Amino acid sequence: MKSFHFKGLLTNEGWQANKTVHVDNSGKITSIDGQVLANTEQLNGFAIPGFQNAHSHAFQYAMAGLAEVHSTGKNPDDFWSWRDAMYALALSISPDNLEKIAQMLYAEMLRHGYTHVAEFHYVHHDKNGNAYGSLSEMGERLIAAAKSVGIGITLIPIFYQKGGFGQEPKEGQKRFISDGMDAYIRLFEASRNACQYYEHANVALGIHSMRGVEPELIAELAKNGDQTVPFHIHVSEQLKEIEDSLAYLGKRPVEWMLDNIEMNDRFHLVHATHLTTDETKWLALSKANVVLCPSTEGNLGDGIFPLKQFQEEGGSWSIGTDSHVGLNPLEELRILDYGQRLISHKRNTFYSKNQGDGGAYAIDMALKSGRKAMNNFDQEYFKVGDFFDAIVYNAEHPLLATTSLQNLSSTIVFSADSAMNLATISKGQIRVKQGVYQQAEQVNKDFIKTIEELKNR
Repeated sequence: MKSFHFKGLLTNEGWQANKTVHVDNSGKITSIDGQVLANTEQLNGFAIPGFQNAHSHAFQYAMAGLAEVHSTGKNPDDFWSWRDAMYALALSISPDNLEKIAQMLYAEMLRHGYTHVAEFHYVHHDKNGNAYGSLSEMGERLIAAAKSVGIGITLIPIFYQKGGFGQEPKEGQKRFISDGMDAYIRLFEASRNACQYYEHANVALGIHSMRGVEPELIAELAKNGDQTVPFHIHVSEQLKEIEDSLAYLGKRPVEWMLDNIEMNDRFHLVHATHLTTDETKWLALSKANVVLCPSTEGNLGDGIFPLKQFQEEGGSWSIGTDSHVGLNPLEELRILDYGQRLISHKRNTFYSKNQGDGGAYAIDMALKSGRKAMNNFDQEYFKVGDFFDAIVYNAEHPLLATTSLQNLSSTIVFSADSAMNLATISKGQIRVKQGVYQQAEQVNKDFIKTIEELKNR
């Protein structure tokens, strides 16, 4: 048994001063009160629930910043040229490489305040495109990385079948491909079995994109696949994808999904950047969630999601770091909000009929919808019986030290940076303290060795 005392704790009812969270030996909350016991660890900070990273491609962290030397020739410098660089990396990494890259990434996520990650995983096969002896070998390495650093993980083995609408897979995609539904289900079940070896791992279904799988199989998996787990898919990220979908299906991607799939709140549509007014309305009314990755979407030049209308229609969204050019959840929230401000010329874009506090609204939405992406439908911030996950901001920082509880959420969301992070607690254990991951030396060493082997930087 152990206890953590905070200057402030954010609850569903708002900030509460001088609260102690008591946890058992497994890291689950046993009670919350104001007592400071002999074994209480006193953290002079403000604690909020750990952030949920609802979209990650771990291997891409190894190429962060490497696609920014732009061609001045005739070749377009856009998402599709970036994708070629990504394919080159995907073709080169070994299982050991992936595990060490993911360890580094997940430690950095913890340092920034994420305590659970949804890993949208599609590098399944060996470098020749053949299955490993264990179908889920690469997924197992991601789970091992998460376990070693102490972050929760939802492994989403991705069904990736085609090279584009009606096109055969390309050479650069050979490590991703499942040639049909039976092959994908075998991969999914192997991934589910792999999750049994880590208490904080679970599984979800995933389709790469409308262009990545034949549409009838997308509809089949949505209808007949495991209905007890989340369903993730990239959709409508790029304008070319919209054009190709219209040419192949006669409909836009989200339009097709709304017409052919009975969606609900277990569905998580990643990016959904380019939507019509009708698509935005009916997507929100379907209760499907959108996963937004503002730093990556900005980096790739994707576009800006119609957040204001989606929120007005009751839509729910979460955040992810996708390609990991940014890892700070507060930065994701700010980019998301400021993009809306720039196109609407208004400042209150984190819309809520009952809540005018933009920071509190952003934390609440990112937490609750993010949890749903991980198959956690618990709406209570810190609940007795749940694992204790929190990010703690330093109450001694002059900006936070002088802020009232009423203004604290928005001060954190709109003004804090990683220098204000006092600690990250995951599953009842302090993983990061004073901005340093507890096993950083070994993780850093392993990552550097891996990158030196890859010679990609």
